[in-house]
Amino acid sequence: MIKVCELVRRRPGMTVEEFQAYWRDVHGPIVSALPGLRRYVQSHPLPGGYRKGELPYDGLAELWFDDKEGLRAIATTAEFAAAKADEPNFIDPTSLIELVVDDVEIKAGPVADGAVKSIGFVRLRRDLDPIETHRYWEQVHGPLAVPIPQLRRYVQSHVRPGAYRGGARPTWDGMALTWFDSVEDMRASARTEALAAVIADGPMMADPSGLPTPTILTREVVCVG
Repeated sequence: MIKVCELVRRRPGMTVEEFQAYWRDVHGPIVSALPGLRRYVQSHPLPGGYRKGELPYDGLAELWFDDKEGLRAIATTAEFAAAKADEPNFIDPTSLIELVVDDVEIKAGPVADGAVKSIGFVRLRRDLDPIETHRYWEQVHGPLAVPIPQLRRYVQSHVRPGAYRGGARPTWDGMALTWFDSVEDMRASARTEALAAVIADGPMMADPSGLPTPTILTREVVCVG
């Protein structure tokens, strides 16, 4: 399977409530009609996340296809054209970021309805080979989080190697997706020794430039799958 991630910001002048309703109820069904789409999930930020101001993104769309050929095939379809034509009705198209990723499940487990999904944006070290750093993130850094008792599920979304062709670097090297039963459980995880070990290991893989690497708390809307 291959996954496309779209990071979106809402159209200027639109409230968060208007944006989330349109995305879920109007745009969601349009995208759900894409041929070959195996799974489609929208992640909507929790309203409380806006108490201190705007978030870096107003949502994450995840779309799964069988393979890259299936992904390429939708580009010439009427369903894809309809989805693209609808985007300016609710998002700022100039801010759209698209990442093609491979998912790696680090911790498997059941996720309850209404669970909190944390989306952490990952920027890897620029002084190391990106392929090796991705491997470290998956095989060394990721497993450190498995013992966190409040953590229900943990998936790493790794940008595919083609994003680095010719020395290019994507906006984000990937995302750490983690699920908790509640915001309170997520906060409790911050007091565990396991999370302390994750934080201590961060400099081995994370970009030390000081650029922001935000996290947003969301709940999922499953449109397909």
